[in-house]
Amino acid sequence: MDRPRKNLGTDSRIDYALILPVFLLSLIGFVALSLSLFADYPSQASNMLWQQAAWLLVGMAAAFFVMHLDSKMLWNLAPILYVVGLLLMLLPVFFYSPSLYAQTGAKNWIAFGTTPLFQPSELMKVAYTLFLARLIVNYRSKIKQRTLLNDGDLILRMFLATLPIIVILLGLQNDFGTLLVFLAIFAGMLLVSGISWRILAPVILVFGLLLALLVFFVISPQGQQVLHALGFKAYQSARFEAWLHPFSDPQGTTYQQAQALISTGIGGIFGTGTKVTNIAVPVRESDMIFTVIGGGAGFIGAAIVILLYLFLIYRMVRATSKAKNSFYVYIAAGLTMMLLFHVFENIGATIGILPLTGIPLPFISQGGSNLISNMIGIGLMLSIQYNKMPMFNNKKTRDKYRKKLAQRIEKQSSR
Repeated sequence: MDRPRKNLGTDSRIDYALILPVFLLSLIGFVALSLSLFADYPSQASNMLWQQAAWLLVGMAAAFFVMHLDSKMLWNLAPILYVVGLLLMLLPVFFYSPSLYAQTGAKNWIAFGTTPLFQPSELMKVAYTLFLARLIVNYRSKIKQRTLLNDGDLILRMFLATLPIIVILLGLQNDFGTLLVFLAIFAGMLLVSGISWRILAPVILVFGLLLALLVFFVISPQGQQVLHALGFKAYQSARFEAWLHPFSDPQGTTYQQAQALISTGIGGIFGTGTKVTNIAVPVRESDMIFTVIGGGAGFIGAAIVILLYLFLIYRMVRATSKAKNSFYVYIAAGLTMMLLFHVFENIGATIGILPLTGIPLPFISQGGSNLISNMIGIGLMLSIQYNKMPMFNNKKTRDKYRKKLAQRIEKQSSR
């Protein structure tokens, strides 16, 4: 007599379509890292790849843990993580690698002697997103009617929550590139917070004018003097110069930008394979990893990577739109903007449409801090669906629940 077969169906609460692009991007990252590391650091390449694998496993474990945290737990943890994150961001000011500081001009890594350990600002991105989401929900729940005055008050509160990060990143760490990521998170969460366009439109206009003014100052000698007086470093101005004129000094200040463009451009349609490593590109295992993909796999390979990111962002936006908990909506919006800005800035800088800022490519660039931070972000996105639906062991029961849920939502919306 045959025993009844046990149903080992997959957990319907997990968004596997969100996991798939992350898995494929991580796999592509290992291939690209192998090419760059064995070309640039042959004696250390194996150890560095094992480290990346270890960081990936840690990130996956963190994502799995975070996925099981419900909104109440995240709500309670948000202010704690925010304060701890700020304290951790102060540590690189005192414990940093002098050689790394001389190379990058920023004190953004906690180091033990000359060995960098991790970058606290990467983990702070997630803590900041949670704290800002709690702040918005908490404020919106206390006001009875939305007015321009209330919207202005909310923007002020969000800015005050961001101000300590601005002070630490600009005043102490000298890390302008990472600050841009926090500002992107701020902008994304502000857009979905329901702020009136009568306030948003002038803010966007002023921001655009300031950006245009910054570019004008960078390209003029007089403007560069003003920027230096305001605290801008010479290497930061040089990055803008390299962006505007990448081949003006290819053996000097524009070397990295020029080499990145050449390495990416030689790929053509189908790529050059391992021959891409014949062209030297500084830190291509990290900030310039897309040069390996574009040059090695060509336009086809680069397009596949971009499409994977677009699909991942689509799934994140979809999760945002389906979240019934407003706290989750703001979290998802902030994390989506974080990922979108990382991808846009990194690839844009590599192909020359944006200046270099030292921002890594998510799930592909070498480094543990950014990888773990992004994996935690994915865990938070997965938690939206995981904590919304109970688990079912068969398709019939699952479909029945979904039908009832749809009827309940339709009934509530018709009231």
